[in-house]
Amino acid sequence: MYDIIVVGAGPAGLTAALYARRADKTVLVIEKETFGGQITYSPRVENYPGFNVMSGNEFAEKLIDQVSFQGADIELDTVTGIEGEGGNFTVHCEGADYVAKSVIIAAGSKHRQLGLPNENELIGEGVSYCAVCDGAFYKGKTVAVIGGGNTALQEAIALSEGCTHVYVVQNLDFLTGEERLQKEIAKKDNITVILGTLVTELLGEKSMTGITLKKGDEQKLLEVDGIFVAIGQKPENDPFKDVLKLDEYGYIVSGEDCAPNGAVPGIFVAGDCRTKKIRQVTTATGDGAVAALAACRFVDEL
Repeated sequence: MYDIIVVGAGPAGLTAALYARRADKTVLVIEKETFGGQITYSPRVENYPGFNVMSGNEFAEKLIDQVSFQGADIELDTVTGIEGEGGNFTVHCEGADYVAKSVIIAAGSKHRQLGLPNENELIGEGVSYCAVCDGAFYKGKTVAVIGGGNTALQEAIALSEGCTHVYVVQNLDFLTGEERLQKEIAKKDNITVILGTLVTELLGEKSMTGITLKKGDEQKLLEVDGIFVAIGQKPENDPFKDVLKLDEYGYIVSGEDCAPNGAVPGIFVAGDCRTKKIRQVTTATGDGAVAALAACRFVDEL
């Protein structure tokens, strides 16, 4: 039996494992696919304190090395569910079952993709999912934001401060973002809104050269240096929906104390899979520390 099992090996989960090991707790980290999480898709990380610039992969590798050095066990497996009570939880996985006194869920979320050929190949070379993370790389260039909700409009406004021109491409015939944001968009001379239009093709091999748009039966080429896909996120919380309260979007309902609302004592949550206003690598690592210290206190009081 482990003291703490951490589900997810992104910045939140790995930070939780680090703090738990430094508190001399036995720790198992379970990750289903990508060690490091979504940050590994970012070619340049320039907003993490203490580092001028590094790639997302470099950041993830440093975290994994640090957690391994501290003595945490790491398993590549897919969690399918959790049952039990504080002091005796069973985490069911496709490959095996694991037992722990406390569980930290840091399963993260995934950006919803367009699902187009070449999309994954162009990530970091023209395709991005975060203007805060990557917008500075497109200063003086032309970009398109795909989506029409609050996030898309906020990204377009932020990008307009440094980009030559920003297109907002929305598949519906209207924007769904707040009226306040729509009015701000309308005031910007370098933002053009394109409604009722689908992106059907991403152009370019090693780097993006443009996108193909389709409106009705008409298709046209839009030359852009990059796109920012803002059509929502999908939290990876399906295995926990029977034991934790999820909001209407599938996020685990939790406050800043990282204790899920109404959950069995001993389960904690960290990072992008929980309800929160800001989802950045720094907020993920902060959650990891908070959740780990809470889990350690829980184990000590058993």
